Amino acid sequence: MSYKSELTNTKGIKIAEHKSQNYWKAVELRYDQLREPLGLRFTREQLLAETDDIHIVYKNGSYVLACLVLTPIDEQRIKMRQVAVDEELKGQGVGSIMVQFAEAHAKDLGYQQMECNARLSAVPFYEKLGYHTVGDLFHEVTIPHYHMVKALF
Repeated sequence: MSYKSELTNTKGIKIAEHKSQNYWKAVELRYDQLREPLGLRFTREQLLAETDDIHIVYKNGSYVLACLVLTPIDEQRIKMRQVAVDEELKGQGVGSIMVQFAEAHAKDLGYQQMECNARLSAVPFYEKLGYHTVGDLFHEVTIPHYHMVKALF
């Protein structure tokens, strides 16, 4: 039985192929929400390195309104990164549904642990979803983060 079948409200959530139209729309959202406010841009090499990653998007019509990327670490662990939700949808549960979908997909693929580097401001969001911090506060892309993990049993 697929874990994804246990989720509700996943209409509009899709896996986007690397370099597909949905992928590029997600890159634009990630840039708008995560990179541009910090004065950062994606390099060609960074985007090419995402070839084997899993790109999950939430679409409404032709618009990608939320996205995240899953990057395998090893056979048991996968890293969630670049989680972005359109400003107008923040606080409406879309981010939680996206993370739950990503966890279910990772379980279906056999992963046992999800990890992420959470911006300090996002730590309470991830804690509500069962993640816990590991280690000390550190800086990534110029801002404070905590490494967070969750078992996917």
